[in-house]
Amino acid sequence: MLKSLFGKKEKQTKETIFAPLTGKLINIEEVPDPVFSQKLMGEGMAIEPTEGIVVAPIEGQVIQVFHTKHAIGLRSQTGMELLIHIGLETVSMNGEGFEVHVKEGQKVKVGDPLITADLELIREKAASTITPIIITNSDIIENLTKASTGNVTKGTSNILDVKVK
Repeated sequence: MLKSLFGKKEKQTKETIFAPLTGKLINIEEVPDPVFSQKLMGEGMAIEPTEGIVVAPIEGQVIQVFHTKHAIGLRSQTGMELLIHIGLETVSMNGEGFEVHVKEGQKVKVGDPLITADLELIREKAASTITPIIITNSDIIENLTKASTGNVTKGTSNILDVKVK
């Protein structure tokens, strides 16, 4: 009993990544951008959103908000680092159409609003609204289980189960 009270807390090794957007879940290999489809940045999934509210897919901390507001980096409690890249070729929009609701260093829970994106403006000014969700430090993954593609709901639909080393 004393060991359970004062012993070392076991490191969390399993994690569920929830959908950061509502829309259609697609395999990363289907993203029409080779940087993502060839997994050059890491393993993951993507969502073709039907609404522009991006929420935290994990419990963790905001580690980077890109100055162009089109992407955000998060670190989970297992040490997994996640990149949510809203749309394709959206960096050229220079933040137009994006509203950030968090700041670097802020702790977040699943479902907390991160960014609101104007999907109509993205369709008009960028290549696509497809949003990759990438594990940028994929080398820490021991096992990865992807959800079936199809419709997902932000903050509630499980898209990836991850076990880290």
